Amino acid sequence: MTALFLVKAGDPVLRSRAAQALVDELLDGEDRTLVVEEFVIPGKVRAGAEESSAPAPADDAARPPVVAAILNAAQSPPFMTSKRIVVIRDYEQLSADEAAPIAAVLADALETTAFVLVGGGGRAPKSLVDALKEAKVVGPDSEKTIDVLAAELERADLTLGGDAGRVAAERLGDDAGRAAGLVEVLGAAFGPGATLTAADIEPYLGEAGSVPVFQLTNAIEEGKVAGALSIVDRLLNVTSARSPKPMHPLQVLGLLASRYRKLLRLDDPSIRTTEDAHAALGGKGSTFPAKKALEATRALGTDGLRRAIDSLHQADLDLKGASAMPENTVLEVLVARLAALHSRSRGRTGARR
Repeated sequence: MTALFLVKAGDPVLRSRAAQALVDELLDGEDRTLVVEEFVIPGKVRAGAEESSAPAPADDAARPPVVAAILNAAQSPPFMTSKRIVVIRDYEQLSADEAAPIAAVLADALETTAFVLVGGGGRAPKSLVDALKEAKVVGPDSEKTIDVLAAELERADLTLGGDAGRVAAERLGDDAGRAAGLVEVLGAAFGPGATLTAADIEPYLGEAGSVPVFQLTNAIEEGKVAGALSIVDRLLNVTSARSPKPMHPLQVLGLLASRYRKLLRLDDPSIRTTEDAHAALGGKGSTFPAKKALEATRALGTDGLRRAIDSLHQADLDLKGASAMPENTVLEVLVARLAALHSRSRGRTGARR
């Protein structure tokens, strides 16, 4: 039965659920306590830690025994069962020397053993990367919050009526892993078969989740001042399993500056079509982003772009000490100015039509 599986998902909650479902499937009714051996690779020493003659930190000292236990499990036949399942989590934490014997045993394991490797982030040693080329990759069908929410609702036999689905997806943001927990709570509270409204689910939604950065530029270019301010607040303050740290104001400023550099590149009379804009922006992937950028550039015009760049420049100075204004407030002012600028430009464009 020798089999090799690689569980992949960006969200730790979805990754854990996928691993659990896979192990349940592989067990096929056998006793988990006798079949499954699970190992977590301890983390490496933090980058930048000073070297000294002191004893190795606990994490480094803990890895060799775990590696030895994995090799022993991999090379041992099952006892009182027909199979053995070896689960290895956070395998990227292994050093090249530690990974080599594990990679070798993966390539020449007993027919009765299945290996499930679950990533935790980072770069794995080359020997393991090569060994895992033969692995069957397992993970969620989609990591989009709306898709995960829909799948969980179907599994729980619940329906979100009216705009309840939109409200839930917006509150969860990019934190798709929370969808499963939310649906479990709703199922416990209302029972299978229930159709729920936005008012029904509101008390169970919890704090707003993190959001992808493109939602900020979308809101700004749509001229939605309040919406853009709400999104930038989430970027600066909200964490999630996928985004364990909020963004720094300078990070958000850098992303906005990059966006407006692209718009400046399209402020050229020779760029007349979406295809021209796509080529000017590198000519890779879908033409839809180039189409949106060209529309924003035309709506702002040269004068509007100049004002946007002036606002970005002033915010950069303020974040670096030119103003006593708090950093988050500097960025909020910038976002409000940019969104208002786009709102006025959209109004002018509509008037010309």
